[in-house]
Amino acid sequence: MSTTPPVLAAELAQAWADIQRHHPELPDLAAPESLIGESSSACGAELSFERLLHEAVHGIAAARGVRDTSRAGRYHNRRFLAIAEEMGLDHVEEPHPSSGFSLVALNPEAKRRYRPTIERLQRALKAHTVATASDTKRSFRGPAARHGSSGGGVRVKAVCDCGRNVRVVPSVLAQAPIVCGGCGKPFRIPEAVGAAS
Repeated sequence: MSTTPPVLAAELAQAWADIQRHHPELPDLAAPESLIGESSSACGAELSFERLLHEAVHGIAAARGVRDTSRAGRYHNRRFLAIAEEMGLDHVEEPHPSSGFSLVALNPEAKRRYRPTIERLQRALKAHTVATASDTKRSFRGPAARHGSSGGGVRVKAVCDCGRNVRVVPSVLAQAPIVCGGCGKPFRIPEAVGAAS
């Protein structure tokens, strides 16, 4: 199995497609590679299937026009929790004062439903971790390593001409266009569009 980021991105896209089979209203994942190396304390720092399902909750909330977070995306409210529960994620504690219901975990039924997907993604993530951990200062990792990763910045809503939207860290969008699968146009951050005109 190759350990290059494009292979991991393909595995993330496949896992997302598996989630879409159970939740058809979930929009397509515009840029799976944007999740690699990104961390977010509000959503869980480690990339995993559980984290991917968490992101899918945000995708369904966006598709439904539901505001599932506040405080610049850090606080996950009860609307987030309701969708998370629909998708097989539980939150067993009281909400966290700053991140709300963000720390959700797969329930037993979801673990059974997604078991093959979880195992496949874990293998890809492990291979990716091994490959990147063995890098040395003499290893070339491409422009993302030279210019810094996207970090765990706050995601903002980017929209396309047909009205679809995705949440993205602005620095990820600045690296290369993210193109809508519906209309073929690039996603843009509305404030940037307004400032440009």
